Amino acid sequence: MENQDREQIQSAVREKYGHLANKQLEQPVQACGCGAGSSCCAGETGLAESAVDLYTGAQISDLPDSVTGIALGCGNPTAISELREGETVLDLGSGGGIDCFLAAKQVGPNGYVIGLDMTTRMLDLARANAKKQHIKNVEFRYGYIEDIPLPDESVDVIISNCVINLSGDKDAVFKEAYRVLKPGGRMNVSDIVTSGDLPAGLSQQLAAWAGCVSGALEENLYLNKMKSAGFSRTEVVSRKFYTSEMMMQDDAIQKLVSENRLLLADLENKIASITLKAYKL
Repeated sequence: MENQDREQIQSAVREKYGHLANKQLEQPVQACGCGAGSSCCAGETGLAESAVDLYTGAQISDLPDSVTGIALGCGNPTAISELREGETVLDLGSGGGIDCFLAAKQVGPNGYVIGLDMTTRMLDLARANAKKQHIKNVEFRYGYIEDIPLPDESVDVIISNCVINLSGDKDAVFKEAYRVLKPGGRMNVSDIVTSGDLPAGLSQQLAAWAGCVSGALEENLYLNKMKSAGFSRTEVVSRKFYTSEMMMQDDAIQKLVSENRLLLADLENKIASITLKAYKL
């Protein structure tokens, strides 16, 4: 992908998620009815699901609304990461910080979690959330997942939740992830993928949209890109297809369907969230 195209995608994503962070920062509890029981700003967050749909009650019961109300993920990568005391964890596209805070509990005071995000207002929100909870073993850094600002072989585990699909250069993301992982390290990702061919003309428009389906790859292509970067033993742990009913809640998909004179049924079993594991041997 040309650098100009990648920069345009980054700008669109930054604008969209900066807008959501601003809403939460300006009205921490009431923005768009945010809270643990609903996805923040419904209709604006693509196929992102609410915290109660993705995490157990035990995981999120002590997290404030400013964390659970902007959980913009499509899975729960910490649930399969099997984090151990003292490990260093990197979250690619950390957003409001929910997965970082869950990881911080698991690695304990001797472990460390780094949240990486390119949206400054999301970083502001995540840092405020960490301060509110008095969490000391989490750091939020500005940077791009295509150019991770960390040394080679410096982290034990990488997690990411519905973010890599937003990148215009996924090859660079996976190569960088492989570079910063220690030998024996692992990557646990939840993301949006497609299955089979999308209706004619739709995939190009989806790739230009800064929502959760933006840039989504066909599942096998996604896994092959990980393998090409060096990852071994890629394993899809879970796969959930989005139903017509779920897609009806998304404003951008509704618009695309209308503009292309499609039925939501045309996308049935075409878009899925997957959670996977991959290893650096």
